[in-house]
Order: sequence, then structure tokens, then C-alpha cells
Amino acid sequence: MSVEISTGKTPATGTRQRFAGSIWTLVFLSPVIAEVLSGSTRTSILFVLIPEMMVWGVGALLCRELVRRWRAGALSLLLLGLALSIAEEFLIQQTSIAPLPFPGSHAGFGRMAGINLVYLLFMLGFESVWVVVIPVQVTELIFPGRRELPWLRLRGWIVSSVVFLFGCRIAWYGWVRQARPRLGAAPYQPPIGYLVAGLAAIAALIGLAYLLRNLGQPVAKGGAAPAWLTGVIAFVLGAAWFELIGQIFVPKPWGTPAQELLAGSAWALVALTLFTRWAGRKAFTDGHRFAACWGATLACQAMPYYTIASWPRIDITGKVFFDLAALALFAWLGTKGMRRRNSEVTAG
Repeated sequence: MSVEISTGKTPATGTRQRFAGSIWTLVFLSPVIAEVLSGSTRTSILFVLIPEMMVWGVGALLCRELVRRWRAGALSLLLLGLALSIAEEFLIQQTSIAPLPFPGSHAGFGRMAGINLVYLLFMLGFESVWVVVIPVQVTELIFPGRRELPWLRLRGWIVSSVVFLFGCRIAWYGWVRQARPRLGAAPYQPPIGYLVAGLAAIAALIGLAYLLRNLGQPVAKGGAAPAWLTGVIAFVLGAAWFELIGQIFVPKPWGTPAQELLAGSAWALVALTLFTRWAGRKAFTDGHRFAACWGATLACQAMPYYTIASWPRIDITGKVFFDLAALALFAWLGTKGMRRRNSEVTAG
């Protein structure tokens, strides 16, 4: 993977920028935040982190690169995250169209016309936000001086695309050919129409992300909520979103699939409206981004503790270790941000 870039913005040193640190940080953080901290990937199967980095990590990197080259806003990043989610759910692991094989789940709950609609709705939000948006924001907070620049040259694009496609193949084989049979799932062949629809949706979302690239750019007018309140709201909205997927596993869901789809869609619309409006204002600072990312990540971390008592000891130990590591990362990142703001005030 190429980690150098030559752009019209010449660094003050007159040398080429090197972006290995930011690239590998994003490639690593994407699956760790989404899969490891959420408890989906546990310590006993941590080897799957490699293909997850190839799919989620490199996929998030490619989404971020398109946004930076288009000079687009946060809305475009979210739309590209949705495209990546559609690729996962319809083409790669096909978990939203194949019958759910998870032990203890209601496989038929919300399954209509051959699609797991409740599961799909959750994954669209989870994979676009926790796989793409949050890891990109956290990485750019770690490397603020590189935020506005692309990180890949043409060679990096080619290598990243090859790694992504190879990772998709590994993920498909590992889940469809290996994991599903071990879970007792019957063989499943997706209808060709669903695969074509998935490809069409991906193309449409990428096109929409480009067409809407000027929306969400920071404007001077309007304020933002206090940073701490932004974090609390992100935690509440995130925790509620994880309750949506939980309804597939509880003995008695709180509502019918139609009611949960309606409530989940309304909840997603509220979250989208709030954060796109706030993020589109210059008053929305790095402190707000930090608080929002931390709040949403805490929601992701907290949900597994409902069932963690039934996990093997190695998975419980690993979960606690990674949660403490995430806490240390955000504490360090918050301290770093405060020092930077103090230095800016002093310099001003």
C-alpha cells in the first residue's frame, strides 16, 4: 500500500507527506471499534480481525479517500458507509438476505420477501456509523494535521482495492462456506435479482454521495450543543440503536417487526438530522467530534455486558482488556485535544 502523496498543498518542510500512521490506524480502528468493542468478534476468534481489517478497515479508508478527493462533507461519508454496508449485507456475507443462523435468534422475525428487514435496518446504521464514520473521525482527531488531505496515491488506490476485494472473498468463504454450516444453517443460494439490486444500490449511493458532496460543509451561522451534551446524546442514540438488534434475540420483542422498523427508521432520522446539522456548523469543534465519537463508542461497548456472563473466560478477559484500552485511547485523545486548544489560545 502506498503511503505517500503529492498534492497541490505543499507541506511547510518541502518534503512529501507520509501517511502510514494514519492509514494503518484507520484500517485497525475500524474493525476494532465495530467488531471487537461490540463483542461481535471475541478473543477466542480474534484471528478474523485480519479479514475484517481487509474489508472494514480498507473499505473505510477508501470511503474516506473519496470524500477528501471530492472535498465532500460528512453526509457523503455516511452515504459511502451505507454503500459499504449494502456490499456486506447483499454481496459479501449476505447476512441480510440469507436466513439468520444465530443460536437463540428469531430467524423469521422481520423477514419479509426474503430479506431480514429488522436486521438489515440495524446493520445499515451500525456498519455506516461504527465501521466508517466514527473510525474516520477518531483517526482524524489523532492526526489533525492530515485531516484535509487524501492519504493515497494511485498505487495506494490500486493496492487498497485489491486488498479489499481479496478480503471480501475471504470473508465470503469464511462465513458462507465455513461458519454458516457449523451453525447448522441450510445451504443458501441468493436470488440473482438480490445481487443485482445490491450492486445497483451501491452504485446509487456512491453517485448520491458525489452529487451531495457540497451539503454538510461547515457554515458560520448557527451554534452547537455543548460538547458534553453532544456526547450524552450520541450515547443515548447509540444505545437505543443496539436495542433494535437485541429484539431479534430476546424471548418477547417489544413490538411487531413493522413497529420496530418504523421506530428504528424514525430514530435514525432524528440522529441524522441532529448530527448533520451540528456537524455542518463551524461552532462544531473537535471537542464536539471527540465527545460524539466517545459517546457512540461507549454505547457500542456497553451492550455486550447484558450477556457477558455466559461467555467463556477468555472472551470476558479479552472484552475487559479491549474496553480498558479504548478508555485509555479516548482519555489520551481528550488530553491531547485540550493541550492543543490551550496552545492555540496561548498563541492567539
